[in-house]
Amino acid sequence: MSRADLARATGLARSTISQRVEALIAHKLLTESGEGPSTGGRPPMRLAFNARGGVVLAADLGATHCRLAVTDLAGEVLAEQGAELAIARGPDEVLPWMLDRFDELLQGAGCTRAEVRGVGIGVPGPVEFDEGRAVSPPIMPGWDGIRIPERVHPRFPVPVLVDNDVNLMALGEYGAVWRDQVEDLLFVKVGTGIGCGIIASGRVHRGAQGTAGDVGHIQVSDHSGEVCHCGNVGCVEALASGSALAGQLRALGLSAAHSRDVVELARAGQRDAVRLIRAAGRRLGEVLAGAVNLFNPAVIVIGGDMAHAHEHLFAGVLEVVHRRSTPLAARNLRLVASSLDDRAGIMGCALGVLDEVLAPSAIDASLAQYTESGK
Repeated sequence: MSRADLARATGLARSTISQRVEALIAHKLLTESGEGPSTGGRPPMRLAFNARGGVVLAADLGATHCRLAVTDLAGEVLAEQGAELAIARGPDEVLPWMLDRFDELLQGAGCTRAEVRGVGIGVPGPVEFDEGRAVSPPIMPGWDGIRIPERVHPRFPVPVLVDNDVNLMALGEYGAVWRDQVEDLLFVKVGTGIGCGIIASGRVHRGAQGTAGDVGHIQVSDHSGEVCHCGNVGCVEALASGSALAGQLRALGLSAAHSRDVVELARAGQRDAVRLIRAAGRRLGEVLAGAVNLFNPAVIVIGGDMAHAHEHLFAGVLEVVHRRSTPLAARNLRLVASSLDDRAGIMGCALGVLDEVLAPSAIDASLAQYTESGK
C-alpha cells in the first residue's frame, strides 16, 4: 500500500499517515518497496513490512538437548544450531553457554547485538510466565526461583520471553500450520518426559499459575506402583515417556540410553521396543481421552522424540482415545505428528516474542522512546 492508500483505508489525515510512516521507516519496521501504478503525476511509493529490520533470538532448551536460532521479524530462520546439553547442568552453566551461542549465531547470520529486538527461551518445566521464573521444575535441579530474563539482560537488554517448552512448541506448530484452520489444539510432547501445550481460541492457555497442560503427572489405571520423579505413583510420564521406555528396555537387556534409542530399536523392528511403544500409546491415550472430553480440541499434535515412532505410538493412542472419548468430541478429531518436528520450539519462541514486540502498544512505546531520543 502507499501512503495515500493508508489515508483512504483509515480515514486519517495524510499528514498524520506521513508522520507515522516516516517514524516506522526510521525505526526500520517499514520500508519503501517500489513504485505503484500512477494515476497521473508522480507514481506513489509502496510500503511493506521490513522483516529484516531486526532479529529475534530463540532457544528451545530441552531435558537433554537444545536448539537455538536467529530469526528475522517475520519468523524466518536466518541461522540455527542444535546441541546436546543437559538442562540438569544448571543455570550457571547452561545460560552463559546459551548466550555465547547466540553471539556465534548472530555473527554467522551477519547480524549484531544492536539488531536484536527480543529473546524467547523455552525450558522443560513450570514457569511463572510474567517474571520468566522457573518454579520447582522436577528435572531442572538448581533452576527453582531463577529469573531467567535477569541473566539475559546484561548482554541483550531487550524483552525476554520465557515459557514452558511445550507451550512454545504448541504456539510454533499452531502459528506455522494450523492458525487458519482451527482454534483449539493440543500439542503433546513425548520425549524424556511428557507435557502438553494448549491452544484455546487461538491463544496459549497457561492456567492460573502457568501449569496448565501438565498431563505427564496424571495417573494411569494400569500402573504397578511406579514412583515418578515428581514423588507421586503411577504417572503416565513414569510409564510411557521416552526415558521410562528406555529403562524398561534396559531391564530386558537391550542397549537404550534415551528416547532416541527406543525409536531406533522400534524402527529396526525390535519386538520389545514395538510392544512397549504401543503400550505407552495406550497409556497416553487414556490420559488424552480425558483431555478430549474436557477440552474438545480439533487437533492433537504429537511431537518430541517418540513421535518419530508414530506408527506404533499413534496406534495405541487412537485405540484408547476413540474408545474412551465421547462420540461427539472424537468425531472429527485429528491426531497428527508435528510438522515442524524439532523446530517447533524455536518457532514458538520467535512467534511469542514477535507477538509481544510488534504489539500496537509496544510499537507506540518504542516509537515514543525513539522520538524522545532525537534519533
